[in-house]
Amino acid sequence: MNNIPDDVAAELARLEYRKALLEAQERASSSFLDFCQYVWPEMLVGDHHREIAEKFDRVVSGECKRLIIAMPPRHGKSQMGSYLFPAYLMGKLPQSKLIVGSHTAELAQRFGRMIRNLVDDEKYKELFPNTVLAADSKAAGRWATSQGGEAFFIGKGGAMTGRGGDIIILDDILDEQDAISDTAMENTWEWYTSGPRQRLQPNGAIILINTRWKTDDVAGRLLKAQSQLKADQ
Repeated sequence: MNNIPDDVAAELARLEYRKALLEAQERASSSFLDFCQYVWPEMLVGDHHREIAEKFDRVVSGECKRLIIAMPPRHGKSQMGSYLFPAYLMGKLPQSKLIVGSHTAELAQRFGRMIRNLVDDEKYKELFPNTVLAADSKAAGRWATSQGGEAFFIGKGGAMTGRGGDIIILDDILDEQDAISDTAMENTWEWYTSGPRQRLQPNGAIILINTRWKTDDVAGRLLKAQSQLKADQ
């Protein structure tokens, strides 16, 4: 091997790098956790990230239609659920109707802008070349793909008239301050039941991501209601 000419050695090294890159791209386009690590190389992966990623893969495959992720603050649940997963979802299913709800409209649109910019990034396009942003619909809070998919970002309490979602993601729609107010708790529940839940398309999936501040929050009420006939499970 020591007698290999420099130009041949350089070409072998280039081919090995190219092979490793293609293998990494193949993994990233078929596994959510690999996708996260591909577009966010600095990510420190813990057991809870692996658990979340496995559930999100099941949402994409259609196996999981109802999912609650309950976790303390600063554990990466919003980074994965409201930023990286929507981008991965639109790569896998660019025709999807996606709705992402957050505590405020400003926060929701910030996620919308981050996802839009990631989808439009060259590194992302290497993984999902068929997912292309529609040229005439690129607003931070509402954008579309050329394949007919749509992404809509809304704050809690916002109107959803005319919207339908194949996948609805609700991230921390009840914060710590709301949890100490019975009125805020009720308003959040009423918005969930009359807004996002009513906008879910047939056979669609809904994901609730939150920190549990009280036992009768939205997650708690949904869990309690499971014993009722035809309730979400």
